[in-house]
Amino acid sequence: AKIIEIATRLSLRAARGGAAGEKLCEKHREALKLFCEEDQAPICLVCRESQAHRAHAVVPIEEAAEEDKEKLQAHVQILKDRREKLQGLKTAEEGKSL
Repeated sequence: AKIIEIATRLSLRAARGGAAGEKLCEKHREALKLFCEEDQAPICLVCRESQAHRAHAVVPIEEAAEEDKEKLQAHVQILKDRREKLQGLKTAEEGKSL
């Protein structure tokens, strides 16, 4: 349930992209439009050109969110499959005990 909640929040954030609630860079007061893959942190366009991130791989923040969402959905599916298997085993054991 927590993983689904996180995935939902990520998709809502990606959809709001230009919304008034968009986060700003603390240093430059610019919109956080990029994601630094090395630091695993959102950065602004000015940060991208700074010495701290110049050599790092960056992607648009929406793309990073979508990749993470896909990974979370894959994990959710694995957990659902395990849950179904465990429920089947539980039912079988309950049948044996009766």
